[in-house]
Order: sequence, then structure tokens, then C-alpha cells
Amino acid sequence: MLLKLTIEYDGTNYSGWQLQASHDSIQGRIESALERIFATPVRVFGAGRTDAGVHARGQVASIKLPRQFDPGELLRALNALLPADIVILEATPAPDDFDPRRSAKSRVYEYRVLNRRIQSAFDYRYSWLVREPLDLFALNDAASVFLGEHDFASFRTLGSEVKTTVRNVIASEWKRDGEFILYRVEANSFLRHMVRAMVAAMVEAGRGKLSATEIATMLQARDRHAAPAGAPPGGLYLVEVRY
Repeated sequence: MLLKLTIEYDGTNYSGWQLQASHDSIQGRIESALERIFATPVRVFGAGRTDAGVHARGQVASIKLPRQFDPGELLRALNALLPADIVILEATPAPDDFDPRRSAKSRVYEYRVLNRRIQSAFDYRYSWLVREPLDLFALNDAASVFLGEHDFASFRTLGSEVKTTVRNVIASEWKRDGEFILYRVEANSFLRHMVRAMVAAMVEAGRGKLSATEIATMLQARDRHAAPAGAPPGGLYLVEVRY
């Protein structure tokens, strides 16, 4: 029996989604809980590999159960065994050919910037504090540069193994919400650290230090050294995987 899991987590205390030797990961925690339930190893396959410190509101994964088990009971059992910062929101039967990564049509990420002079005692783990005023128009002018199909080699981690660095960005927009400025981006898929590198460049535009034209030049360069270092991981959330 194949199940689709929808997962929410605070990535602050983890090395990322992916199972890693000698490091605490989201995948590792879920697999450990499943092994306690079924008394045998159960592999979890995720829709995407969020990095260390990155959060998720709608990560998707699949598991093949070693024996019949009611999905609702499994949901309760997993949440009882998992730490408070990892929650299984849904566990539903999936078709035999469901692959959370390959079946996905797009992924949606959000990045949260706290735009005020003083840090927050509550949100310091979950946003990037930018003290200088940010121009929302300039942010969105820069965000529009990324729309469509482009080679994002300038906005990814060097050394990551991928067949192509071309991605199709479907939505790219900033909105103000009180003291927060939120960036929402949707694409067919993302390169490692792609969103964080894009955010760093756009925030420089919001500060008045870069223009949208200069960011377009960075994109066209297809050279990681042409773009700024990535924004901090704590402001980034995987919001949804669409099928």
C-alpha cells in the first residue's frame, strides 16, 4: 500500500530534509518513527530536499507500507512519536505509480523578510531581518526578471549535480504584510539554494543598490560568481507541492 504524506516542519534544528549519516534530518526522524511502528525499515521519498534551517508547510512524501495499516491510525501514531517540530498533516492512499518528486507539476516557496530596525524575539528564526527600508516596487521590478524559462546557473550552489540548470518560473512576487515583506515564487522545480540567491539579489534591488537590469545581466551570465551569496535559510518555506 502506497501512502502520500503531507508534512509540516520547523527546520531550525535539522541538517535538512535528506537523510545524512551523523546528522539529524527530517527524513531520518520520520523513518525512525516508521521503524518503531512497523519493526522494519521503511524508506520515505520526498518531493524536494529542503536545506539545513529551511522550513516547510506543505512538504510531500511517499511511503510503501510493509503491511496493511489504516492511514488515520498511522497519522496518529507518527505524530505521537515525532518531535513537536515535525508534524504529519495528512496521510492518504496514493496510486501505485505516484512519485512525489517526478509527479509534481510545480513547487511553491515563500521567503519572509522582517523589514524593521529591531530584531524580533519571536521571528528571528523564521525570517531575515533587513533593517534598511525596502522599496516594494523595486523588489517586484526585480522579481519580474525571473519569470519564464531561464538558465539559473548564476543562482545555484556550485557542485550540485543536475542534468540542466534551466528552470521555468511561473510566479514571482513580493507583498507587504505589516512589518514583513513576503516573496512567493512558483516554478516547475528549483536548484539548490536558488530561491535564497534570488532573494539576496532582489533585496539589494529593494535597498537601491542593484537595478532589475543588473539582475537580468547576472541571470544571463550563467556564472554563480556573478550573483550575491544567498539569503539566510530561516526565512525560507516550502509552502506547497502541486500535482
